[in-house]
Amino acid sequence: MTESSEAPPTRTPPALKRLFVAARVSVPTANALASAAETLARRARDAGFEIRWTAPVSYHVTLCFLGNTRVDAITAITDALDHAASGTKDFKLKTSRLGAFPALDNLYTHPRVIWAGVEEQTGELAALAARVGTAMERLGYGDRKPFHPHVTIGRVKEVSAKLSSLKEVVLPLAEQMFGDTRVEAITLVESETKSTGSVYRDVHRAAFKTAVSAHPESVKRQTGALPMGATSEPVDIDRETDDGWPRGHDI
Repeated sequence: MTESSEAPPTRTPPALKRLFVAARVSVPTANALASAAETLARRARDAGFEIRWTAPVSYHVTLCFLGNTRVDAITAITDALDHAASGTKDFKLKTSRLGAFPALDNLYTHPRVIWAGVEEQTGELAALAARVGTAMERLGYGDRKPFHPHVTIGRVKEVSAKLSSLKEVVLPLAEQMFGDTRVEAITLVESETKSTGSVYRDVHRAAFKTAVSAHPESVKRQTGALPMGATSEPVDIDRETDDGWPRGHDI
């Protein structure tokens, strides 16, 4: 008996989408942030910084980063998000202050992310993020890094000036107020990385008013989840999360 010389069949890699769960900011807040970003852009150019600015339509607060996700798992994910959102009361976010990560006063590393701060007094935002994170973990997804709500408005690409210069760019606008957002839903978003930056597309909107009676166990079917460390592409600090915020780091 001779051994078969046929090559083993090749396996087609699963179709993936890079996903995260977010709360969108209001149009007035986005407009105020965009105005501040325009001023920052002028000041940054004068100081010698190259910064990739987030499009105002993409401003959001990330609740949970899923990463590379199998397309055939999306139905289970959206069902779980509907359940996590059910029973949540509308709440208000306040967006104010500007900062950077790492901190502008950090003498050892250059800031990579410019953000606007987010405040929510009732604790609903943090509780919602925790419910979403738990729901995604049950399906094999999610990144349970410390939750620091913020809106990313820019990422520093190249630095051709002293570290202190970026602090001088940001500080004159650091205490601005940008407005309130009434949060009534969460959104599953696809992030596609392009040479010009990330492009975001809404995949599913889970409204708070649409209560779902199904228990998460009912959607705990085979999702083909990839562990967070088993992505199909290299991961660096800019692409590790949708907003450039490295896992496990505080503000």
